[in-house]
Amino acid sequence: MRWTLKTEPETKKIEALQEALQVDATIATLLLQRGVETFEDAKKFFRPSLKELHDPFLMKDMDKAVARIEKAIANNENILVYGDYDVDGTTSVALMSTYLKSVHNLVYTYIPNRYDEGYGVSYKGINFALENNFTLIIALDCGIKSVEKVAHAKSLGIDFIICDHHRPGDQIPEASAVLDPKREDCEYPYKELCGCGVGFKLIEALASKEGKTAADLTEYLDLVATAIGADIVPIDGENRVLAYFGLQVINTNPRPGIKAILTQVEKTELTITDVVFVVAPRINAAGRMKHGNYAVTLLTEEDETLATKYAEEINDYNLERRETDKKITEEALKQIIEHKEQDRLTTVVYHETWHKGVIGIVASRLTETYYRPTLVFTKSGEFLAASARSVKGFDVYNALEACSEHIEQFGGHKYAAGLTLKEENYEAFKKAFEDEVSKTIDRDLLTPEIKIDAKIELSTIDSKFNRILKQFAPYGPNNMTPVFLTENLVDTGYGKRVGGDKTHLRLTAKHPDAPEQLVGIGFSMGDKFDIISEGKPFKAVYSIDENEWQGNVSLQMKLRDIKS
Repeated sequence: MRWTLKTEPETKKIEALQEALQVDATIATLLLQRGVETFEDAKKFFRPSLKELHDPFLMKDMDKAVARIEKAIANNENILVYGDYDVDGTTSVALMSTYLKSVHNLVYTYIPNRYDEGYGVSYKGINFALENNFTLIIALDCGIKSVEKVAHAKSLGIDFIICDHHRPGDQIPEASAVLDPKREDCEYPYKELCGCGVGFKLIEALASKEGKTAADLTEYLDLVATAIGADIVPIDGENRVLAYFGLQVINTNPRPGIKAILTQVEKTELTITDVVFVVAPRINAAGRMKHGNYAVTLLTEEDETLATKYAEEINDYNLERRETDKKITEEALKQIIEHKEQDRLTTVVYHETWHKGVIGIVASRLTETYYRPTLVFTKSGEFLAASARSVKGFDVYNALEACSEHIEQFGGHKYAAGLTLKEENYEAFKKAFEDEVSKTIDRDLLTPEIKIDAKIELSTIDSKFNRILKQFAPYGPNNMTPVFLTENLVDTGYGKRVGGDKTHLRLTAKHPDAPEQLVGIGFSMGDKFDIISEGKPFKAVYSIDENEWQGNVSLQMKLRDIKS
């Protein structure tokens, strides 16, 4: 692990913010690192308001999208709400279809099959629309690169409205409206919405015609918060507001489908991290193991008994998904060792029988193991399909773009992408990808980095400090959980390896010359026990956590790493 201490803001700025907010220097430092420089900034940060959301009509083509939907409703047209099979796609479809059904009777949903249609807009989906007399398709979380397919649909008399957040290609599809804040010609102030977020802006625009505001649409924000967490978009600006209020809905009055998922886990109040690791995998499992329609059915069901039944089915898919990805990860790791590929700067593996629905998870696990830009391929019809994952700081999308002569199709983000290629191009692509990464990656990025917000003493940590820290949530990219460094620590003598297989580390840290002490827990850090044994001094990097035991809550260090 590389430990990198963030640059401390200017002393004058720290002192000014301390004075304005009546907080200590560490809190002021953390806020400045997150772009909070004034009392007004802090008010917006700690007290998000739906009034801070931007006018949806600032988004390019929003007026066209609203006009086309209003025309469809006035003319009694059949509307098909179309979205990808992942969490962002299925929550988007649930959001848009639920809203439109409240104002129009002829609204239906379509999720492509991961296995015979693949990602995004498909010809099969367009044919379905043609055969069933749909004249308008609203595509969510996909479509920005579907230039030929949208043109084909137009020739058949089917219009498209695209709500996407992926990077556009050189050409924008000729749809009735293309909503994507990442369009170069779009001046919308916030660029990092997820697909469901763009969908929410569209229903916000539609509802404004009836005199409604975002405050009248909070029932949809449990879906938006789930998508924000699952798609790992920045949690700043507009996303922070949407996630903040979406979590309130999840914790107080979630829709029956999400409520049914929550009854499967023992959680009283969910954080965005719980959404990522508890809610999102279950919704995702439907599209991975069966069909994304199951997720949409769950998320739009209003009857609690039926929602419970659907949630149980989806939980079964999730258990199956876990077993499958564990097995494939083991096979992929074995393949890397057998082919002696540990010394490459990239990890590229392939087996024709690997389950297409879990190769993205496997790619993430391999990235955690070898910390390299990673691609996991499987057979998909006449092509090979892959999921790509990257290491922090390296743009895998750009690397794929540089290798595009070997690729049939690709799309995605900086850290996660998908692609297809012909089997005969696999070896040439593998070499080209390794060459491109070798030329462009900073070698430091191949060692995992822990970014440290501030160096503090244990005496800084008390209930007031923790109470303010908790208000920094929801956490995510651009507002990660604060990480601290404390040096010159010793264990009080009770440190030990814990857990059934003794893989975790538990210690009680203190400074030799100070009375304060704090319990620390380090998951999968049992092998570092020798660093703290026999009173040896050590330094620790950690976040602050609450430990609840028999009704009592105490603060503890959630260890990220320790060194002598």
